Amino acid sequence: MKYKNPVVKGFYPDPSVCFAEGKYYLVCSSFQYFPGVPLFESDDLVNWTQIGHVLTRKSQVMLEKINSSGGVFAPTIRYNKGRFYMVTTNDTTHENFYVYTDNIRSEWSEPVVVAQDGIDPSLLFDDDGRVYFVSNGTDDKGEGGVVQCEINIETGEKLSESKCIWKGSGGRYLESPHVYKINGYYYLMAAEGGTEYGHMVTYARAENVWGSYEGYPENPVLTNRNKAPFIIQGIGHGDLIEDNNGSFYILTLGFRQIHMWQTYHHLGREVFLTPVKFDADGWFTAGNDGTTDLEYEIGVDFEQTEKRLYTFENTDFNIDWCYLRHPHTENYELGEDKVILSGTDIDLYCADSPTFIGIRQRDFNMELSCDVRISGGEGGITVYMCENEHYDIALQERDGDFEAVLRLNIGNIRHTEKTVKISGNSARLIIRSDSQTYRFYLSADGEETYMGYGMSKYLSSEVSGGFTGVVLGLYAVGQNKAEFKDFSIKYSEESLS
Repeated sequence: MKYKNPVVKGFYPDPSVCFAEGKYYLVCSSFQYFPGVPLFESDDLVNWTQIGHVLTRKSQVMLEKINSSGGVFAPTIRYNKGRFYMVTTNDTTHENFYVYTDNIRSEWSEPVVVAQDGIDPSLLFDDDGRVYFVSNGTDDKGEGGVVQCEINIETGEKLSESKCIWKGSGGRYLESPHVYKINGYYYLMAAEGGTEYGHMVTYARAENVWGSYEGYPENPVLTNRNKAPFIIQGIGHGDLIEDNNGSFYILTLGFRQIHMWQTYHHLGREVFLTPVKFDADGWFTAGNDGTTDLEYEIGVDFEQTEKRLYTFENTDFNIDWCYLRHPHTENYELGEDKVILSGTDIDLYCADSPTFIGIRQRDFNMELSCDVRISGGEGGITVYMCENEHYDIALQERDGDFEAVLRLNIGNIRHTEKTVKISGNSARLIIRSDSQTYRFYLSADGEETYMGYGMSKYLSSEVSGGFTGVVLGLYAVGQNKAEFKDFSIKYSEESLS
């Protein structure tokens, strides 16, 4: 059977995976969005269903007025003796912490802080019952690299000093360390090159958990940095997993360029699956040639499915949707077939919590449409990358009259592309997109009006910076109740070149 990459589409970066109770579980970074750390479940490593989030309470994570791409960095999920653990970094507060649960579909604990610096923390539960905490940072003697200490998993207390155990293979931005024990060896897998076009997976191994670690002679083991022209780039930040049949895979982040010859990506870093093989000497290789391809044929019986229609009725507001930082819940009425948002003075340009609820864009070719009604102020739909880069189509009230407006916001340029007066306070707003453009339409007073377009590259990480991706948001601003009904996102087959 063949599967196609990515196996999780849209802004779900920094994947980590574990196997427990007959299922695979995966978590991803969430940065300034809440709830934090999306949680997925799978039977086959190919088809993933989001079942919730890990950080669902304000007490678990500080997100107040943090900058975009601050907050919750790369998580790791592990399972040991009936308990799930998720360990991560709040990069804004510079704290490494973990939470845990005995029921994957229930609430997770309050945070347990570990006094080791760095980011991208991971846990190793060794055969002898010892637990090791691994991150990339600086050890107790000031030496930088992959740093490890033994901890008391009940309290988070350090039981040893933090010690640098590997400095990588020579690439910049050593990150994403995970340690595994496989067939008597400790394998330390990491990422280097930065989460950009030079991104790569490297690894080393040792016979002792503290090293010394010997680098794989052919590092990097997996990278698309020289695979060009090719849509899939940025492969790195991986986690290794063994399936039910004894085969190994690496789940990594990666991204899809908007065009073979245009090095921009705006959907965010997505989740890719690459097969792994061990040789007789205990070293492993990844992919067919050390790169990640669009599809693979593997000896497992499955059918890869994909959701192409998203509506209020077939999504869950607690699972599929997200807020900017901690929401003011009194401003949200989330019904089975409609959403009512109460606006405030906080708008989309603020690193704060505007009245906003969004869903990640999964593919390039899309039609989004929604009926919008406002009582005043402004309410509409945003194609949102961050405070500085977003395209907004909305209805607004001005001196008792109503109009539709399209704004294109890029950096410090806030441009009103077009305004159209409407006879009432409601209309249907439509966004149609391909890999390179977003086209905006107004349907009101019996006719459809083209409002203008924005180029996708100006919402890309290459322009905007940061680590997130496009989120399609409903929002309200000002003294206003904005009502949204008949919402749908329809994705069509991709045609990229």
